Amino acid sequence: MIPNGTTGISASAVDHQAALARLIAALRGAVVIEDGKLKLILAALLAKGHVLLEDVPGIGKTLVAKALARSVQATFKRIQCTPDLLPSDITGGAIYNQRESRFEFVPGPIFGHIVLVDEINRASPRTQSSLLESMAEGQVTSDGFTHPLPAPFFILATQNPVEMAGTFPLPEAQLDRFLIALNLGYPSYADEVGILEREEHADPLDGLEPVIDLDEVRALQAAARQVAVARVLKEYIVQLVVATRTHRDVVVGVSPRGGTALQRMVQALALIRGRSFATPDDVKAVAGAVMAHRLLTRDRQIETGRAIITELLAQTRVPVE
Repeated sequence: MIPNGTTGISASAVDHQAALARLIAALRGAVVIEDGKLKLILAALLAKGHVLLEDVPGIGKTLVAKALARSVQATFKRIQCTPDLLPSDITGGAIYNQRESRFEFVPGPIFGHIVLVDEINRASPRTQSSLLESMAEGQVTSDGFTHPLPAPFFILATQNPVEMAGTFPLPEAQLDRFLIALNLGYPSYADEVGILEREEHADPLDGLEPVIDLDEVRALQAAARQVAVARVLKEYIVQLVVATRTHRDVVVGVSPRGGTALQRMVQALALIRGRSFATPDDVKAVAGAVMAHRLLTRDRQIETGRAIITELLAQTRVPVE
């Protein structure tokens, strides 16, 4: 679906494609992950969103975050969530400077380019809510003063969907701040053998060098917003969003913010796929990751939400131009 006057990637976008190729190659060399899911995580970064990874321990969630930070020459911070973690442990706070006789703001670990929030559902609701402003507005407010977060700013949060003892389920408002939610799943037999080969003599991260810098990441983010989305494709997105609100197994459907999130992911994925325009296939590729966790289903299971999105994609007419 090529909008009028649009022929594909322009000459000025060749550098963007080269940067993306280097980044994808570097990540593939360090982590074992499905190609589609790797591109979804990168698309979330280019769309200036955040990612929630729901999986059992040992799948490689932390490795993905570390590899991404090293590949883009970004600062990496890790927040290990526990029930006694306080909001100030994340955002930072004012500390009295005796020499200067005044309070000074000391930034917390949220002030990083790529931040891993490990086992986010082990933090209390009060602490979880301290992330809302950071994720939505890219800033932290402390003692009446606003402190901007570095750009790019990307949160990759994890939670274990099996072990629920001592956890606090994420409220809908918190889930809605994540652009996508993914389940990495176990690797294939061949991939798992490959993991053992990579780990035999060294840590795969040891030889990972930056392949793009932060300026290139910001340029890619700007380029993603310039990807064209035809009017019929916008209508397709809205039809899918509206359909979630009337489904028999859904209590609360996707909000208009979810629709804009879907469009941003579609634009970013189209850029990664080498186009300056979006297609229905881009929508199909990201719809489940963007919308499933935004559904409040009757059984409150994200897997039910994913099944509903798959059903709606099959039922909704695909636009053709």
